[in-house]
Amino acid sequence: MTLSDHTTAHNSESNSAVATETEPMASEPTLTEQSMAAQNMAAQNMNEQSTSDPKVTEHEAEVNQASAPAVSAETTPPAAAVSEDKHAGEDFASALESFTTETEEAVGEDRVIKGTVLKLTATHVVVDVGAKSEGMLPLAEVLDHEGKPKVKPGDEIDVMREKGHTEEGYINLSHQKAARIHAWEEVEKAHHEKRPIQAVVIERTKGGLTVDILGARAFLPGSQVDLRPIRNLEGMKGQTLEVTVIKLNKKRGNIVVSRKELLEGEQTEKRSKTLEHLEEGSILTGVVKNLTEYGAFVDLGGLDGLLHITDMSWGRLTHPRDLVNVGDQIQVKVLKYDKDKQRVSLGFKQLTPDPWLDAEHRYPVGAHVSGRVISVTDYGAFVELEQGIEGLVHVSEMTWSKRMKHPSKLVNVGDQVECVVLNVNPAERRISLGMRQLAANPWDALHDKYPVGMTVEGRVRNLTDFGAFIEIEDGIDGLVHVSNLSWTKRVKHPSEVLKKGDRVKAVVLAIEPDKRRLSLGVKQLQPDVWETFFATHHVGDVIHGKVLRVAAFGAFVEIAEGVEGLCHKSEAVDGNGQPLHLEPGVEHDFKIIKMSPEDKKVGLSIRAVGEEASRSEVEAYKQPVSSTSSTIGELISWKRASNENN
Repeated sequence: MTLSDHTTAHNSESNSAVATETEPMASEPTLTEQSMAAQNMAAQNMNEQSTSDPKVTEHEAEVNQASAPAVSAETTPPAAAVSEDKHAGEDFASALESFTTETEEAVGEDRVIKGTVLKLTATHVVVDVGAKSEGMLPLAEVLDHEGKPKVKPGDEIDVMREKGHTEEGYINLSHQKAARIHAWEEVEKAHHEKRPIQAVVIERTKGGLTVDILGARAFLPGSQVDLRPIRNLEGMKGQTLEVTVIKLNKKRGNIVVSRKELLEGEQTEKRSKTLEHLEEGSILTGVVKNLTEYGAFVDLGGLDGLLHITDMSWGRLTHPRDLVNVGDQIQVKVLKYDKDKQRVSLGFKQLTPDPWLDAEHRYPVGAHVSGRVISVTDYGAFVELEQGIEGLVHVSEMTWSKRMKHPSKLVNVGDQVECVVLNVNPAERRISLGMRQLAANPWDALHDKYPVGMTVEGRVRNLTDFGAFIEIEDGIDGLVHVSNLSWTKRVKHPSEVLKKGDRVKAVVLAIEPDKRRLSLGVKQLQPDVWETFFATHHVGDVIHGKVLRVAAFGAFVEIAEGVEGLCHKSEAVDGNGQPLHLEPGVEHDFKIIKMSPEDKKVGLSIRAVGEEASRSEVEAYKQPVSSTSSTIGELISWKRASNENN
């Protein structure tokens, strides 16, 4: 409905007059004005919604537009009131537009805003930032060093808007950027003041570590983690470190920190204090920093000293870890200090008296002692009597038997054993111990048990080039020398007569208990062929023999079973004085020209046999010739014939 100008003017004047009379200052709107303002605001609001909110339907917009002008002519306000209502509507629209703009700016870039975590997905965190749509940020930005989220639905979180939207229409957000802005002021302040700041190791990255400083990510190079290179940087995840900021790039958002600088400063300060009290002979407290095979490095306070393994204990150590571990706090004594090279040699055992000083009195010779086997070698076993005092049980002092091949057959590391002190040498720090002395020596009673001449039986335990060892009882072995194996056979090796494991009988020839020797003989069980030969033969006897072997000086001849004689080459000539060539296997008549029963030697001669025959002929010639006897011519003819036959 259109109102006429007259009516409008009349109403305007009337309203103005009333307003002037009743209210000198029209500061408060009338009820009609308030109603109009409300209607205008509603209309404006609906129009705003219809244009900005895609969710408002066309039907709703039409309804709003239809209801907005539904004001009768009777209720239409005067012109002044309409003007005021128009201004009021404009102010509301401006305020509403300002509110919308502020909301948009709140989630704009380069501005930190508060958001509420709505939910966590496998890859992102959904955050309500009060905008028309929610925002999303990568889940990786809120993970701790163990890979677990640091937030949960309902938590408030600082975020910043990133450019663009996700495919689902979510606003791209960043928590790291927001955290970096909050932390940047503190980081810059720490950098300018050159003071340390705490950082938490997040992860291992190429070239070093990623650390978190008040929510901002920083880079800690591997060379700046410690004073010495650390091999296992992965193991530092989750640790809280004090670092100093060494480089900033606010434009790029890069922060580089160092822990090494702080440690070097602390070390310098500690070293200065340590050097005030450092001198040879002083006792200091330190922390074991590192272990090697040859000792331990001890941090004395900014200065490392070497505690060599030989100065750790008066006893034996196979490795420094047997006494100390990394991180142990120990007292040490300064043995040597080189000021120029700043090298310190430390001692631990020097804090206690040397146990060897009175060892000779505490361990007298003959005393029975007990200890623990700490080492077994090829030549014996070491027994710890007390810390720092060790004794050696030589393999020869372990048992009376000679058959033990290795000490490990009798003792093992960790065994508790009883011993007898045999010798003490404090100067060389040695104690000789024995175990066999605790048992009776079977060799002491051997004379009574096996007198010389007694026949014994045993098993062949071993064969050597010079004889055979026969075990007659446990721990008692006797030796049959190769010369006592046979009367008649020349034995070069005992294996020609005996085999290992054979049971044989032998005669006891000699006993030496102090040397633990028992001599046996096998051939003594049979009659001595030499004794029989010497009893039945004499010098001058002519015997038949066979050449066995030939030497440069003569030939050995078998003249009886098991009996040999020597025919020197000067005696091997015929009746005409010509040398004879003797070869093995050739048989001749020999005359015994020498006998030596003590040496079992017989001298033989072929020459003497011919001379004996010549003497017989001469003696026969000297005899009176009977009528029936032959003439000299006949004798000569017989002799010649005899020589020809030979």
